[in-house]
Order: sequence, then C-alpha cells, then structure tokens
Amino acid sequence: MANQDGHNGTAHSNVEKAFQILRKLTPKLLINGKFVDAKDGGTFDALDPRTGEKLLSVAEAQAEDVDRAVQAAKQAYDEGPWPRMTGEQRARVLLRLADLVEEHSDELALLETLNNGKTYTQSRTIDVPGTAQHFRYFAGWCDKIQGSTIPVATEGFTAYTLREPIGVVGQIIPWNFPILMAGWKLAPALAAGCTIVLKVSQYTPLTALRIGELALEAGVPPGVVNILTGKGSECGDAIATHPLLDKVAFTGSTSVGKTIMADAAKNIKPVTLELGGNSPVVVCDDADLDDAVKGAHEALFFNMGQACECGGRLFVQEGIYDEFVKRSIELAKKRKIGDPFDESVAQGPLVSEKQVEKVLKYVESGKKEGAKLGCGGKRWGERGFYVEPTVFYDVEDHMAIAKDEIFGPVQVILKFKTIDEVIRRGNATEYGLASAVWTQNINTMQAVTRGIKAGTVWVNTHHIMDAAVPFGGYKQSGIGREHGAAVLEHYTQTKSVIVPLPKTKEQRSWVIM
Repeated sequence: MANQDGHNGTAHSNVEKAFQILRKLTPKLLINGKFVDAKDGGTFDALDPRTGEKLLSVAEAQAEDVDRAVQAAKQAYDEGPWPRMTGEQRARVLLRLADLVEEHSDELALLETLNNGKTYTQSRTIDVPGTAQHFRYFAGWCDKIQGSTIPVATEGFTAYTLREPIGVVGQIIPWNFPILMAGWKLAPALAAGCTIVLKVSQYTPLTALRIGELALEAGVPPGVVNILTGKGSECGDAIATHPLLDKVAFTGSTSVGKTIMADAAKNIKPVTLELGGNSPVVVCDDADLDDAVKGAHEALFFNMGQACECGGRLFVQEGIYDEFVKRSIELAKKRKIGDPFDESVAQGPLVSEKQVEKVLKYVESGKKEGAKLGCGGKRWGERGFYVEPTVFYDVEDHMAIAKDEIFGPVQVILKFKTIDEVIRRGNATEYGLASAVWTQNINTMQAVTRGIKAGTVWVNTHHIMDAAVPFGGYKQSGIGREHGAAVLEHYTQTKSVIVPLPKTKEQRSWVIM
C-alpha cells in the first residue's frame, strides 16, 4: 500500500505535465473537421478519479448533435474522397496516424491516466502502443480488401464480387480503455473506407478527442471521423436509432448491448457487440504454481479489474487449492495502490464513484452469502475512487460474486476436482468472452480450450491481444469480432456482379474454366 499523497518526484512531474497537456485540449465535439460546441451549449464535468475533482467542462452532445455528425459523415461518404481513394492512399493516412500516435505517446499516456485513473505505466506501455499498432495493422489491409471471380453454371455468363464499405457507421466505446477502444473501432472502419460517428464515454472523453485532432493532422478528410462526447442515455440512444447510419458497433455491458441491438433492429441495422464477460480461469494441479498465482493475479487485477476479459471466476484444483489461496492473498496484500502517476504503483483508482459503489456492493454480497474474505474489501484513502485489492475464497457457484461481472479489483476463487466438472461449471454462465487454463499437460490443455465456450482461451497466460487475432464473445458476450481479417467483414458488404459473355464462340477470346 502507499500513502495517498505520497508523491515521489517523478509522480509529481508527471502530474504537472498531464495538466499542462489538459490545458491545450479542445473539449468540444468534432463534427465535419471542426471542434464545435453542442447545439444547446450544454457541458458536463470530466473528473479526476484520483481526487474526484473537476478537470474541465466538456461539450455534452444531444440528439441534434448526433444528427449533425451523421449528416456530416453521410456527406463525406456520398460525396467525399475517402471511400473513393485507392487502398494505398488510405493506407498512407492510417500509417501517418499511427506515427503521430507514437510521436505523441507520452502526452497521450499522461492524458489517459489523468482522465481514467489507470497507471501511467500501463497507459505508456500497453494502451497507447496498442492503439498505434491497430492503425498500422489495418493500414496494411487497405489495399487487400477484395472480391473474387466466380465460375457459374448458367451458360453465357460470368460473375464476380466486390467488397464495398458498409457506409456510415456509428460506434460507441466504453470508459475502461478509452484510447485503445478508439483505435479498435476507428482503424478497421477507416481501412474499409467507411465514415464514422464515434461516441465516447462521458467519464473518459479526453484522449479520443486528441486522437480526433491527430486524425485530421494525418490527413483524414473532414466528416470522415466525427467524435461526440455525452451521456449514453442521450447521445448513445440517438446513434443506435438514427435511420441514416448503416451499422452500429458497441463495446460495453451486456445489458446496454441488448438495448442497442433492440434499437438498431427498428431500422434493420446490423450491429456488432463486444460485451461483458465472466468466463472461467482454470488452474490445474500440474500447473507451475508460482507462474499460475502471479498470472491469475494479473488476470484479475490488471486495469483495476475493469476489463471485460478479466479472470473473474478463478477455479483452482483441489490438490493445490489451499496453497494457491494463501499465496494469492499474500500477493494481493503486497499490491501497491496509490497515485497512478507514481510509476511504482500497480493499482490506481476506479473510474468513478458509481463504480466504487457497485464494487463495494458486491463485496458486501459476497460476505453475506458466505464467501470467505481473505483481504481487502474496503474503500482506500480519504478521496478519489479507490478500492483495496480484494480476495474471496471458498466461493460457490450460486453466489452473486461468482455469477456476475463485478468489474473491479475483486478476485473470486472456487475449488474444483475434475476437468469434466470444471468445464461443466465453467460453461454454466450467460457469458463467453475470454478464458484461460494453467496446466503443463497437453491433453488437459486441449480438453479445456476445446470444452470452454468462450471466444478466446489463453494457455498459461492472460490478457495477450494482438491486432491480427480475432477477439469477441460467445453467448451473451457479444456478436461479431474485433481485430484481424474477421472485423473487416463487419465494415464491408458484398456486391455480386453478373455479366453476360459474348454470344458466339468466335467472339470469345478466352476460355471459361
């Protein structure tokens, strides 16, 4: 643990630099290449999770602002150059944007930590580099999105397909990885030639606005990327129901995803959803115990537990269970909590007071339902949105802390006997986003990776993601995939072209295979 006000010199310097960057930011809506106020002049306060204090006022988009942004995106799609550029031309812009993200990486990392509360170390080494990687990876796809020639049975005809941009897309991203989620959503849509209205969370609007500035600097034409800040109940709903949007992509909770899907269905609009998760992490008797304890610890406490792929349900086989629990509690007690700008700190604040209240409610639920509290379970510090690293053990499947996605620094440990049992219990959930197995036995690895119903299964690791590898959920953890070639299917549509051939053999100068 750390003293809440115990800044070292580096932390103090980082905080000062972050506020200098903040003062240069334009906290307005990006519509048609310009930063503008909301139509009604409304604003909301962006807060510092370390203190709960106001950082600055940000323009608050309403339905009429969504319409302005959609109209700009539609005009850019119907009349502008972006969908009509060659793939190579779009790739050059995305590569330039990736370069700019890297050139401004320290600035973006400081801004991300200031507004989100995640550690500066994580922002600098994971989130910002991952954002640049996505723009660079999808730049490589710009000139490789292609159709195919199709031999047909109907005599006298040939056919081919075109892969065309789906059009104007609405994208809604969450607060837990603000800059990274912006990269995940923007990069493939831009590579495909789409134009975009991106709605960012009211809790964490700052880095996405800076990405908007960099996109313009990189050469993205006006109206191609529009960025709105505001509440989901106003701005998000208006995006989901807008008749001129050709597609909606959403990352967030399963409950909100259901609402988005229902709203989009009113206009027969395709959706992709990357939603909640609570899939199992399975630690077997034969696992390397040191690696498994540390790996399961990071699987849960990474990003303060605010990640949909976190190891929310930790199943440990009975032969190592007691020792595993002991070591997990010891490790959680040692986890340093404090100011995220201090590079020795491993855990910063949660994103908001609302999230703190939600997590502490689950802590109380766990205690009431009979789970054993190994450590933590309380608010930390006198200000800000901090919760202690918490470990529950002897948890049972019926308890709320095992069934629900807590989305906070609460490790939940359950015991199992056999592999068949843990696969059955692991799959007894509405979620299926990500999972992991810790074992040195290849047969066990194959049984668990094939048996667990989840979109991703890690083996002796966790949280490893790459722009090239598809990511998404089974069951109520979502529809569709992020990353890789798979995501481009969601931002393109197939057009079939059927062409008559010359009617006489003499007119044909080729052979149809």
